[in-house]
Amino acid sequence: PVEAFDDVVRILAAGIDVVGSSPNTLQYPWDVMPAKAIAKIDETTAGSGASLFVTGVDPGFANDLIPFVFAGTCQHIEQVRCMEIADYATYDGATVMFDVMGFGKPLDETPMLFLPGVLGFAWGTTIRQLAAGLGVTVDDIEEISESEPAPEDFDIAAGHIAAGTRAAVRFEIIGKVAGEPVIVIEHVTRLRGDLRPDWAQPAQPGGCYRVEITGEPSYTVDIMPTSRKGDHNHAAIVAAAGRIVNAIPAVVDGPAGLRTTLDLPLVTGPGVSTGSTGG
Repeated sequence: PVEAFDDVVRILAAGIDVVGSSPNTLQYPWDVMPAKAIAKIDETTAGSGASLFVTGVDPGFANDLIPFVFAGTCQHIEQVRCMEIADYATYDGATVMFDVMGFGKPLDETPMLFLPGVLGFAWGTTIRQLAAGLGVTVDDIEEISESEPAPEDFDIAAGHIAAGTRAAVRFEIIGKVAGEPVIVIEHVTRLRGDLRPDWAQPAQPGGCYRVEITGEPSYTVDIMPTSRKGDHNHAAIVAAAGRIVNAIPAVVDGPAGLRTTLDLPLVTGPGVSTGSTGG
């Protein structure tokens, strides 16, 4: 994250607009990143006239753009819950899988992701942006996590999972308003579909993103990415890149500074392809 932040500042200082997926705290850094880091971005963009937009899937459009669209139809809202429910067996990023999330490690070994404050920092940008868009103030962020061991040895794309080591995780980042859980980010990540059937299940085999709004009216919205070139994990990566690339014209044409989903104009697709089933 530090090196990525320095790269962003260097490129902005050269007067070049930046769109990207890292560091993800720049999606909405206020009350998440140190004030001096935000000031550095503000000073750099003010001096160079460049703009910056960082996004992804989750954190990203699945838990800012999508809930905002449906929240805009509600008379009142009690809670917004954004979920990722996914099988990560085909995800081949070994560093993320083993070092960050702790898969394949003993359950009594705390992975980087579950160290105190890490979940709140990683998804704090989502909690704060949703709160800003909903017009509420988050007083406290609570973190909850639990893990499930592998019942036997098996292999995944990133490597080997030994029996008894971490093979499924569920965690929540809860943004509280006046003591109530108003904004909740929940992840259910399995390495096999048969693990913890009592946890939330995806709306399609492999995985989905889900937005639940409790209010009037209430909604359950399932986002089910698919791809002609890969599975649900591949499709999600393509979606993140598509959101980033399609935002380029709006970022270039817009004012200088850090841009977020809240102030970016509606970004639509690049056009409709005809006469082909894909390139």
